[in-house]
Amino acid sequence: MGGIGIGPRGRTDLSCFLRNPDVHFVAVADPQSERRRIVKEMVDKHYQNNDCQTYHYLFDVLNRDDIDAVLIATGDRWHTMASILAAKAGKDIYCEKPCSMTIAESRALADTIRRYGRIYQAGTQRRNIGNFIFAINLVHSGKLGKLHTVHANTLDPRTTRDWLPAEPEPPKDVCDWDLWLGPCPWRPFNQRYVNGGWRGFFDFHGGGILEWGSHTVDLCQWANQADDTAPIEYEPQGNHVHATYANGVKLIMRDTGWLGLGTCSVRFEGDEGWVETGDSGQVAVFPESLRSEMPVFTMAGTDPSTHIRDFLDCVKSRKQPASNASVVAQSHIACHAAYIAWQLGRKVRFDPVKEEFIGDEEANRLRSRALREPWHI
Repeated sequence: MGGIGIGPRGRTDLSCFLRNPDVHFVAVADPQSERRRIVKEMVDKHYQNNDCQTYHYLFDVLNRDDIDAVLIATGDRWHTMASILAAKAGKDIYCEKPCSMTIAESRALADTIRRYGRIYQAGTQRRNIGNFIFAINLVHSGKLGKLHTVHANTLDPRTTRDWLPAEPEPPKDVCDWDLWLGPCPWRPFNQRYVNGGWRGFFDFHGGGILEWGSHTVDLCQWANQADDTAPIEYEPQGNHVHATYANGVKLIMRDTGWLGLGTCSVRFEGDEGWVETGDSGQVAVFPESLRSEMPVFTMAGTDPSTHIRDFLDCVKSRKQPASNASVVAQSHIACHAAYIAWQLGRKVRFDPVKEEFIGDEEANRLRSRALREPWHI
C-alpha cells in the first residue's frame, strides 16, 4: 500500500492498516513536508526500518507497479480527483469521506470505479460497526413495522465564500500551495487552511449536511433499502432539510432533537416501534421488548478498524465492500441535493434516475463545480 495526503484522520486509518499483517505500507505522497515526515516516522517505527519512501506528487505513488492499493485521506476537495487517478493507475482505493464535492463528481467516481474494475471503500465506517448494523437489521426484520421516517444527524449547512488574509507563501518543498489547492479555485495562501482549517469554506467543503450526512444519510439510505436511488423531493426548514423518497418514506436531516447517544446519530421509525443510536454504541428502542435480543456494543462509531478489514478482504476476493463507490455515490447525491435546496432556500424536486432537478435550471447549475486547470475529470 501507499498513501496520499495523510493527516490526523488519515493516521488513524493508517494505524489500523499497519495492524493487519497482510499489509505492507511502503510510500506516502503529500504536498506538505511535515506530514510526509510524520507518516514516514510512524511507518518506519512500525516496521523497525527506514524504508518508507516519501514523495511530493501523488503520481510518484500511483506510478509504482509494486503498490496494489492506496489510502487517500486528503481534504475533501481532492477525494474524487485522487480516487479517479488511482483507479486509472490500477490501484484499489480506501478513501476518506466525503467521496465527492458535487452530484457530478459522485457519478463520475462511481462510473470510473466500475469501468476500471477497482475495489473502492469510502471511509463511512459505520456500515461495519455493530450498533448501527443492529439498528438497520431491526428495520429490515420488520420488527418496527412499516418504515415511515428515517432521521439523519447533520450539522449546520453554512459555508463561507470569504478568503482568509494572504500570508507569505512557503517554499514549494515545504508546502506546495498550488498542488494543495488542486482542482479548487485559486486563493492566497494562509497557514490555517493547510493546518486543517479549510472546513467551512465553500471551495473546500460541502457544508454540514455533507460533513455528517455522508455517514448518517448513508445509513438512512441503507435502512430504507434505497442504496440505488435518492429522495425525490427536498425542502429546507431552517438548518434542517426534509426529504421524501418515491416509496413515501421521509428523510429528516437535522442537527437538534437527538437523545444524546453520540455523534452521527440516526433514528428509524416504523408504525410499530423505533430505534435510535449513535457513536457511543448505546441504543434506544421502542418497544422495550426489543432490548432483550440486543448485545452490548463497545466499538466507537469513529473506529475504522472493521471497515478497513472489510476493504482488505475485498481487495483479495474482488467482492464489493460495504461502502463501495455505487453505494456512497447515491448517499452523497442525496446530501448534495439537500444542500442545494438549502442554498436556494426553497423546495426542489429531483429525478434520481437522470440525476437532475425537475424543471429547475437554477438548481441544476449547482450539480457541478468548475475545476481549475490542469485538473479535469
